[in-house]
Amino acid sequence: MQTTANKTSPFRQAAVFIGLALALVLAIGWSASVGQFGATIGESLSSMVRLVFNAGLGDAPEPIDTVLWQVRLPRIALACLVGAGLALAGVALQAVFGNPLAEPGLIGVSSGAAVGAATATVLGTAAGLSGALGGVLSVFASSWAIAVSAFIGGAVATAIVAANAHGGRDIARIILVGVAVNSICGGLVSLLTFVASTAARDRIVFWQMGSFASATWTQVVIITLVTVPAVIAMWVSYRKLDILSLGEAQARHLGINVITLRRAIIFGTSLVVAAGVAFSGIIVFIGLVVPHAARLLLGPAHRTLIPACILGGALATTLADLAARTMITGADLPLGMLTSIVGGPLFFWLLLRSKRAVH
Repeated sequence: MQTTANKTSPFRQAAVFIGLALALVLAIGWSASVGQFGATIGESLSSMVRLVFNAGLGDAPEPIDTVLWQVRLPRIALACLVGAGLALAGVALQAVFGNPLAEPGLIGVSSGAAVGAATATVLGTAAGLSGALGGVLSVFASSWAIAVSAFIGGAVATAIVAANAHGGRDIARIILVGVAVNSICGGLVSLLTFVASTAARDRIVFWQMGSFASATWTQVVIITLVTVPAVIAMWVSYRKLDILSLGEAQARHLGINVITLRRAIIFGTSLVVAAGVAFSGIIVFIGLVVPHAARLLLGPAHRTLIPACILGGALATTLADLAARTMITGADLPLGMLTSIVGGPLFFWLLLRSKRAVH
């Protein structure tokens, strides 16, 4: 691994990081400037700087400031944080499982969150019932109930996988249990969709497709509180991830408690992904494609992979959300649909390129 990592020169690393950072800034400015209230990228970026340093809207804000602060910036910030979290979870799980095909959905987070969201949606639509039952179910009628239920569902699904994984000793068992949990959750979502009312069915389907349309600053704060500690913990552990990528036997020989590290990473990534999925719905391929692309550009060393995945994940979701808002006038396309359409062929191309690189 070390030999491979050394093939990436410092100049190449600097070029990749500068390119990703500039692309992310431009994507944020572009996304902030597009909408019914039009503005140039320069105006949007200067307005964002003004808003950040003033910590919000002043006494007499400009019209563009109001639009950005209340509508566009929460959506952009949530997209960046969720994308960074998904990519970070992907690269961490690939190291833990020793498999470049590992991604957040493998441990059941997304499917469990879908069950939680679907359950809350079905119960919420039943809140109109008369009597005590309707009063009890009214708690599920709020938008926050769906997010909280999705988070709980993702956490429960991950806990089931972890509880049946023999303490994290058997990678194959973890993967198989994850497949079983995903299958069960898929069946439960189908059942809930079948019994739901027409309105609830539409909400379930739309939630599963993913969107940042209802982003708020409160959601951004919650995602930040979950994602930032995970980023710090992952960065501190990058050497252990490098060693673990060599294989479990080598990691044990070098004094790493593999089971404890594996449990901690699975738990941390499940929290990050569950929090992101709770507010955005299911967004696929970010946690799979971004780590692959970063590994092709920078090599397997996690010291560079982790920050590259954070920038790349934020960039990918920002561009995907921008496309979702602008491809069809007056329509907000499902984000998960776009990431699937683009991510599938892109991942196939990355696999072909990596195969040619090996030969």
